[in-house]
Amino acid sequence: MTDPIADMFTRIRNGSKAKFEKVDIPSSKTKREIAKILKQEGFIKNFKVVADDHQHEMIRIFLKYDASRKEVIHLRRISRPGRRIYVGKDSIPSVMSGLGFSILSTSKGILTDKSARKADVGGEVLCYVW
Repeated sequence: MTDPIADMFTRIRNGSKAKFEKVDIPSSKTKREIAKILKQEGFIKNFKVVADDHQHEMIRIFLKYDASRKEVIHLRRISRPGRRIYVGKDSIPSVMSGLGFSILSTSKGILTDKSARKADVGGEVLCYVW
């Protein structure tokens, strides 16, 4: 797999459109941090790390829907393995005029655009969430 983060977003997107209660994603430290941010911002119900039969860790993400069972999360991958997108601390993008947020990989860890501005750091723009 060349882009595991894009695979994570695709699994969440497809599970959300299919109205699944939960999706399982192969675990990594970066994916756990992204899931933690999605939970903090209220785009998923919860997540937990589970081990399957072969002792591979998986992240189980519990998806969230609105009252009419419509998905509440929209993800768009920005930086890809073939084309990395880096921004400085002064040019961190705003998503949908502040209705969404971007997730950045910085020297201080995986941060939202707001926390990156507060920490005064730039980094690689992983995705937009709205």
